[in-house]
Amino acid sequence: MDEETRYEAVSSRDARFDGEFFFAVETTGIYCRPSCPAVTPKRKNVRFYPTAAAAQGNGFRACRRCRPDAVPGSADWNVRADVVGRAMRMIGDGVVDREGVPGLAHRLGYSARQVQRQLNAELGAGPVALARAQRAHTARVLLQTTGLSVTEVVFASGFASVRQFNDTIRQIYARTPSELRAEAGTGLGAAVREARTTGIPLRLAHRGPYAAREAFDLLAAGTVARIEEVSGEPGTRTYRRTLRLPYGTAVAAVDERSAGGWLEARIHLTDLRDLTTAVQRLRRLFDLDADPYAVDELLGADPALAPDVAARPGVRSPGAADPEESAVRALVGDPAAERLVEAYGKRLDVPCGGLTHVFPEPGVLAGAADDPALRALAAALADGGVRLDAGADRDEAEQALLRLPGMTPATAALIRMRSLGDPDVDPYGTPGSDRWRPWRSYGVRRGERAAG
Repeated sequence: MDEETRYEAVSSRDARFDGEFFFAVETTGIYCRPSCPAVTPKRKNVRFYPTAAAAQGNGFRACRRCRPDAVPGSADWNVRADVVGRAMRMIGDGVVDREGVPGLAHRLGYSARQVQRQLNAELGAGPVALARAQRAHTARVLLQTTGLSVTEVVFASGFASVRQFNDTIRQIYARTPSELRAEAGTGLGAAVREARTTGIPLRLAHRGPYAAREAFDLLAAGTVARIEEVSGEPGTRTYRRTLRLPYGTAVAAVDERSAGGWLEARIHLTDLRDLTTAVQRLRRLFDLDADPYAVDELLGADPALAPDVAARPGVRSPGAADPEESAVRALVGDPAAERLVEAYGKRLDVPCGGLTHVFPEPGVLAGAADDPALRALAAALADGGVRLDAGADRDEAEQALLRLPGMTPATAALIRMRSLGDPDVDPYGTPGSDRWRPWRSYGVRRGERAAG
């Protein structure tokens, strides 16, 4: 999009572009999402930025009305396989918070200077600024929706110190943390008690229509006992699962009912530092950063899929909350995965209903599993021979999988689709699926229903 097209999107308050770019107004010092309900500023006063971090880095603060920091992430990061796309996925997963820029660069296979240069050139902000913008958004949400103490919010949102937290909040929101919290109203004493017993409440934003029923149907059809479950009736179901995270474990619950452009979720964490990572993994599982407008426009042009696209807008291609677990399940199947959980899964310190374990780590399976193909996959995941993290190179990962004994092309493609969240994979060799590029993963989901 050129700048004039972007301004047209702003003038029409087009929510399709929320998260794809941001605009800032020089006369007010504020940046917004394209759908901001405020009066459209004059074109001469508007500046456009590819990320919220770029707008913040140029001295603009977040709009109080449209909350531009709360939009879904750009769908580009799902599609792109280049260094910038991979870097953005890893920053979202909390790599910079945990390992710093050197850790991010090492995972990408580039020098820290090269990564900094590429991100600045294309996104207007380096990895530190991008991670900082993410931390600030998480902090605002926690301040305004939970009763966690300020110290808990500091570490849950990824800040290294209270001073860094206070300075960032003041700069980005032009308010103190206490003022941000006051905007949410009173009654936070009850919220403190509720957060301790029911988890941290979150709203997981998505772009455009979201076919929640189809996503929950897919998840319900393949649950593995002890690590995940789906309860309730269609339309009001809740998906719950355990998560193995960098600092501890978690139990997450996501509600099927979608209202106002988000899914309601709650997360119980053993370590608050895992919050950002847990949220990003749920976003990938439910494919919340997709662009349903672009996907449905292309698939709707296929006569075979057009009726389904019209009837069910916003069908997603769910990914994986734990890519290594998803790979093992793709190889052995869900019934065998249940037996692996029983035999080798790590028991939660505090079971939550029917959720009692986290899926076994690859290193455990590599030394204990009977199946040679499973042992080979687990060993490759454990020693880094196969990488399925958020920033993995998808082509390299698939080729590494295909070199393993017992790995078929269809299984490797399924792992690429689910574990790596690739939007353009057809694991089943569907006739004519090339016409669905670059959204074959979504065409496969719709094609399954059309064939049935």
